[in-house]
Amino acid sequence: MIVLAIDPGSVTAGFALLQKDGRKINYLASGILKFNGKDEFLHRVKDIYEQTLELIEKHQPDEVALESLIFVKSPTALMKLAQSRGAMLAAISQKYHQKIFEYSPNLVKATVAGHGHADKEGIQKVLLQYFGLTDFKTHDESDAVAIALCHLLNRGTLIPVPVKTKKTKNMGNGLASALAHKIKEPAI
Repeated sequence: MIVLAIDPGSVTAGFALLQKDGRKINYLASGILKFNGKDEFLHRVKDIYEQTLELIEKHQPDEVALESLIFVKSPTALMKLAQSRGAMLAAISQKYHQKIFEYSPNLVKATVAGHGHADKEGIQKVLLQYFGLTDFKTHDESDAVAIALCHLLNRGTLIPVPVKTKKTKNMGNGLASALAHKIKEPAI
């Protein structure tokens, strides 16, 4: 099974394709979609829709996973993000009705890094250990890989991964916990 994950955005959006073959998860591709940030936002919506449509037509995934909306300080930024996500969902939903999944940022972090408030570098450290990935163009791209991994690890589970709110020595039940013996802490 191939999953396409998207980290929505109004100027750039990350995407990733992972494949689950039995118990093994393979990295296929990742990147970013760039929308013309110089255009007025309303003129970008068509581009967001079309690039998302091209992405799903090119890769033909079996399922699609997205990050849910997060709280941001600027209501204007939140509205643009919501509208961008809506344009993406409009492009996806025609073909993938009931094959679209949504994950909160905290669940993605908890699944991948072991706690729900992991930083971007912590997520990238786990992705390095799991897939050997190091050269992400943006955080949007690495976030999309984490969303895809979260989907494949949580797919079909009845009990959600517990979200830890504080960093503790115990890394929790996430992928980071399983890879703890491989993750080296930076020297201080």
